[in-house]
Amino acid sequence: MMARATEQSPRPPVHPLLRLLLLQLGLAVALAAIFWGTDGRVSGYSALLGGLCCVIPNAHLALRLVAPRREPGAKSLLRAAYIGELGKLVLTLLMFGGVFALVRPLAPLPLFAGFIACQLVVLGGLLLRDPTTTGRDAKNGD
Repeated sequence: MMARATEQSPRPPVHPLLRLLLLQLGLAVALAAIFWGTDGRVSGYSALLGGLCCVIPNAHLALRLVAPRREPGAKSLLRAAYIGELGKLVLTLLMFGGVFALVRPLAPLPLFAGFIACQLVVLGGLLLRDPTTTGRDAKNGD
């Protein structure tokens, strides 16, 4: 009887964009810990700041894409994507500008390593996506 109760109330699925953002954040923290352990405190927080310069603008874009819109449809979604991508670019530039202007000392190699590694998570997410979510019918191979 207990098994039926757990089968009837499965956990709600995690949104793919949230999963991607959490993977990016986890990678940024892990990379910061690795740099901190091998090269010191400055390298550690530089790598974390580089990862955050990627994760925070990506979160802005994700929110723009999933936020409810007044007008449903592809045109409205495309407009949200353009605005979100422009905001992501501006946020990235502002964050890097702020990091370079305000953070001393700073290690540039770990900073950019953290940023690039988090950007590669998006590429990995696209390459490893679930084939059942592509809209194709798996039964007949269309």
